[in-house]
Amino acid sequence: ETFLVLCSWFFEPASWLLLAGDLATQRSSSSGRQEIRACKRLHICIFQMTMTENWKLVQTIGDKPVGSLTDGDVVSAVEFDEKGQYLATGDRGGRVRIYEKADVSQASSPSSLRRTITGAISSHSEKGPGFEYKFWHEFQSHEAEFDYLKSLEIEEKINCLRWCKSMNNSFMLLTTNDKTIKLWKVQDKKKHTPIAEFRPKVVPKNGKGASSIQFPNLHAGSRGIVSTPKRVFANGHAYHINSISLNSDCETFISADDLRINLWNLGISDTSFNIVDIKPANMEELTEVITAASCHPEQCNVFLWSNSRGSIKLADTRDRALCDTHAKVFEEEDDPSRRSFFSEIISSIADVKFSRDGRHILSRDYMCLKLWDVNMESRPIRTIYVHEQLRSKLCDLYENDAIFDKFQCSFSGDSKFLLTGSYHNYLHIYERIGKGDVCIEAAKKPVSKSRLNLPRPKSKKQDEVTEMDLDKKVLHCAWHPSEPCVAVGALNTVYVYHNAEIQKQMMGGSH
Repeated sequence: ETFLVLCSWFFEPASWLLLAGDLATQRSSSSGRQEIRACKRLHICIFQMTMTENWKLVQTIGDKPVGSLTDGDVVSAVEFDEKGQYLATGDRGGRVRIYEKADVSQASSPSSLRRTITGAISSHSEKGPGFEYKFWHEFQSHEAEFDYLKSLEIEEKINCLRWCKSMNNSFMLLTTNDKTIKLWKVQDKKKHTPIAEFRPKVVPKNGKGASSIQFPNLHAGSRGIVSTPKRVFANGHAYHINSISLNSDCETFISADDLRINLWNLGISDTSFNIVDIKPANMEELTEVITAASCHPEQCNVFLWSNSRGSIKLADTRDRALCDTHAKVFEEEDDPSRRSFFSEIISSIADVKFSRDGRHILSRDYMCLKLWDVNMESRPIRTIYVHEQLRSKLCDLYENDAIFDKFQCSFSGDSKFLLTGSYHNYLHIYERIGKGDVCIEAAKKPVSKSRLNLPRPKSKKQDEVTEMDLDKKVLHCAWHPSEPCVAVGALNTVYVYHNAEIQKQMMGGSH
């Protein structure tokens, strides 16, 4: 009967749930409990496959042939603005590119031929999302520098970028490399260019005075997009900056390096307040470093940071100015049976985020994704093992430095879904409540898969599961603030996916 249900999945998609439901109702005796459980698992699997097919590739941004790819073209940051109207990307070359959301006519635009998850080209009758992100502006945010005092080369790579809340027609962005944070203003305005027009000499009536004074004229040219650095927040960190986060008061932000977290005001670039300092008097006693920091989305006095030991610490600036002693610590005890030489490396948290309502915390380390409740510190409410199949390969991953890759994570706008990346250009979308797992390969011709919870025969050879292309990886990801739309960065390309079915449910719920 299980085989019949699987066959029906291939040949009659409309009868998936009906067949699975019939089997579940027919088995009411105690001897058929296993079949009932199998059918329940089939319900989950069918739902997962349906959800996977609904995620469609909208567009690819910045795709280049492999031969022409340079290290400076690799994407290092992806971020939507507060309304989702603009998408900003940063790369290792210090450049920031901004894309604007534009409506696309389904009937007239060639982009209406969109590729689905299976790689097939959809027809005009199949409604797509009706939008795409078109190139809007590009500017050079950071340049390569050299610190002569420390004999240290500072890369131009954009480590992090954040949109500030827009108050008028202009936009403000915070960008940072390893040492310097910059506040950029981007706006559409007329470009004024000074032109030296030499007018005839003016001779005074009395014949005295300077008669050869000439002034250049300022001519207003055509309208264009202009990016201007408004503030440069320099010399605030002695170590590499790993994250910046804008506060809910829209006036301040925090920046974190390996040992310190500073609080800045957007209008003051020469002064910052040190709110966390874990540097010991003797550096040999150093046991942990700060890996990421994030501000609370609603309370400007609350923030958190993660460290290399796998713990998350939450602090309140109302309690004390220097928050070395945390208010809460979210930490899970290690399982002695799973401890190994690489335990400290893989437990280091690469990214940590608040949900939009501030109720949940999402953290990502090398092996797994953890969801925490702010009111429960003892253990996460859910642990998702993203790279569990690589546990037997940790030695090889250590030798080629892949074990030090930092994967980001993100909440959906309504906090119902979780997003993170993996190797082989895979991106994972999980349900916050439930066991849904959508796994999509970010590619022009993607091959998607769902983790089916069906019983499988045990096999000694699992090379097919653990063999992944480690050079292809989705490290950076972002979720649209109000729509089921995600953007992920893989090498030099940004892939944008959209789910029309979830969009319909959200619109139906709003009504």
